[in-house]
Amino acid sequence: MAANKEESDPDDFLTNEEELEKALCVLAGSDPENCSYSRGYVKRQAVFACNTCTPNAAEPAGICLACANKCHDGHDIFELYTKRNFRCDCGNRKFQDFQCQLNTAKDEENVRNLYNHNFNGCYCTCDRPYPDTDDQDNDEMIQCVVCEDWFHSRHLGCTIVEPEELQEMVCETCMNKAPFLWMYAAHFAVPPAISVRQAEEEEEEEVDVEEGGEKNESSEPSQSGEPSTSVEHTKQEEAANRSSPCKRTHEQMTGSPGKAMTKTVACKLKELQAQGLERPRQGAVFWPYSWRSELCTCTSCKRAYVAAEVQFLMDQSDTVLAYENKGLDEPFGQHPLMALTSSMDRVQQLEVIYGFNELTTSITAFLDQCVAEGKTVTVEAVHQFFEELRARKRRRTNAGYQ
Repeated sequence: MAANKEESDPDDFLTNEEELEKALCVLAGSDPENCSYSRGYVKRQAVFACNTCTPNAAEPAGICLACANKCHDGHDIFELYTKRNFRCDCGNRKFQDFQCQLNTAKDEENVRNLYNHNFNGCYCTCDRPYPDTDDQDNDEMIQCVVCEDWFHSRHLGCTIVEPEELQEMVCETCMNKAPFLWMYAAHFAVPPAISVRQAEEEEEEEVDVEEGGEKNESSEPSQSGEPSTSVEHTKQEEAANRSSPCKRTHEQMTGSPGKAMTKTVACKLKELQAQGLERPRQGAVFWPYSWRSELCTCTSCKRAYVAAEVQFLMDQSDTVLAYENKGLDEPFGQHPLMALTSSMDRVQQLEVIYGFNELTTSITAFLDQCVAEGKTVTVEAVHQFFEELRARKRRRTNAGYQ
């Protein structure tokens, strides 16, 4: 068996090592030793809820990774993945007489924190726990990047791509809270947009052909592949061209310096609206990771983001992907688990990595136990963990030879 592992493809080794890193990158992006409260409302961090200390659904509270490790030893902890702009509640008014062991100088309440039913251990529109022992479907759960709730794929109201191809998702409720996102979805979301107007025009053209009429040139697709919507739209384009910043105004021609330097910043959203693409306003929407860069940042649109409370969409570093990449780039050089694998020779490394898929459940259980017991993941604990795994493996191997 060892010989077979030595012949394993090096590419498989590298791939599984990357998967091992990603399994811990959510926690790695947060400080396991120091309460995050002193840093203010952290842009993104791993957040937990303690069902032992704050079981009342009317008073939800969240704690940082360090407080989950240090202050809530042996408590019933909910892991909430990550939350944006959150400040640790450990030891504040919601915890009554319970005191934070890491930072006692806290306000009674963090008024800017946002809570949902996740803090009570429930998720999705079905308001069920995860993992759900009563759910026989074993359905994939996907997080909305706006409300940050988690949804079963079957409850998203749309057909989704394969899990490994999932990108950023916005649930239908959040799309409707920021309805201008539907226009961007018509152009940039996955799957491709449905052109409602173009479909209607094609039907009209078919009728014209059947009746022996000629096609109206204004309804034909443009050479660039973008659908031309109507004569009215053509007039709008001509009017826009007449007022284009590239054309010289009377003030510019007469040498008025103040007005000559003034340029009108075009609104990207209005330009998209003028193209006439539409998308049915139902179901969750999946986006490529680059979609935020397509959002208009003119003054009017910025005000719309603030009014809909989605201004964070203009921040490329807000994404969970950016947070995870930061966790992978910075701490893993010293992370005890990765330090352990890097200290092994190639045969030992292959022996650990080769069975990664089988070990995923065990690693997850090990980390959950450390969090539940308030223990820090130390080098000694990781060594002991892998020794126990190897011991179990040796017992299985010896039994196979008997």
